[in-house]
Amino acid sequence: MEIKGRLIHVLAVQSGEGKNGPWKKQDFVIETDGQYPKKVCLTIWGDKFNETFLTIGNELLVSFDAESREYNGRWFTDLKAWKIELAGSEAGDVPSAPYRAAAPAQPTAVASEFAVSAEGDKDDLPF
Repeated sequence: MEIKGRLIHVLAVQSGEGKNGPWKKQDFVIETDGQYPKKVCLTIWGDKFNETFLTIGNELLVSFDAESREYNGRWFTDLKAWKIELAGSEAGDVPSAPYRAAAPAQPTAVASEFAVSAEGDKDDLPF
């Protein structure tokens, strides 16, 4: 999955020692654009990140996996980032372009169909 937003907060790097050796993770928060902006906290594990991208105010395009796990009857969800790019840095990249172009096309089509039906049925309420 991909999400685009402005970096608003970078949390402290966490590290430790596990059964498979040392580990390191970095949490950061981005805010999406739109009428109802959302704040989303993502995590980068290991050495998969470039600190220069993690500057407050940068527009980022983050590729991530969502994963949930159960512990003592409660569920926890992690958004694990595996690629971070500056939002305008890959405009000519062909493999990523169809994915981003396809995502907004569906809501636009639904919205236009809804708008057309609403015009024709201004006085005919279904309830």
